[in-house]
Amino acid sequence: MIILPAIDIKDGQCVRLYQGDYAQVTTYDADPVLVAQRWQAAGASWLHVIDLDGAVRGQPVNIELIRRIREETSLHIEVGGGMRSLDHIGQVIGVGIDRVILGTVALTDRGLLEEALRRWEGRITVGLDARDGWVATSGWRETSRTRATVLATELCVVGVQRFIYTDIARDGALSGPNLEALVEIQQALDRGASHKGQGPARNASSSPGCEAATCSLIASGGISSLDDLRSLAALGVEGVIVGKAIYTGDVDLAAAIQEVEG
Repeated sequence: MIILPAIDIKDGQCVRLYQGDYAQVTTYDADPVLVAQRWQAAGASWLHVIDLDGAVRGQPVNIELIRRIREETSLHIEVGGGMRSLDHIGQVIGVGIDRVILGTVALTDRGLLEEALRRWEGRITVGLDARDGWVATSGWRETSRTRATVLATELCVVGVQRFIYTDIARDGALSGPNLEALVEIQQALDRGASHKGQGPARNASSSPGCEAATCSLIASGGISSLDDLRSLAALGVEGVIVGKAIYTGDVDLAAAIQEVEG
């Protein structure tokens, strides 16, 4: 299981939100580049970056800062937030980012998603951000009437290879991951894989642009301890995103990587 430290960018700074609420923001560092270098020094191989300003505005905002992170680290990087067009996706990939995360458009514009998959294949990841099981969009400010499990199955069938599941109520709360919901998402992905005549959806290659046949899952939200990471590893998810816990010190990133990634 791969551990992906998270960097959320708002107003050019490294911040964390509580349950996705933009009114409840804590700033941890003025320079996200230095934070990325710190996580690389701790042993991280991947970095999860969210452009919070972009998520609200519906277009990439902190692209130059993301470019600096790319240029000043050797990490694999996935980026989400505000990519609502093919041009937006191309812009982010164009600065050397390994994977992009699509959220809102995965629900609202299936044609765009399918074209993105055609162009970039395994470099496209879908973020399933759920509030009480319902998919949230537009920077988590709106809640749809689509169940995350239903969307997961549908998108696995159409060719999405990798998903990130976030339980919004757990995000930034240090309350532990929603293991039950993650199992339900795994089962939904298994159904999608079986509809394509594939095997069960579990771990796939984590290399950039992989052409894995299965639908892989990365867990996010609520991580508060090494025990939480052990529980997620036992589920067989491909990766886990850790945010607030590595900023508060509840999780020592270097120690976690050494144990979980071997």
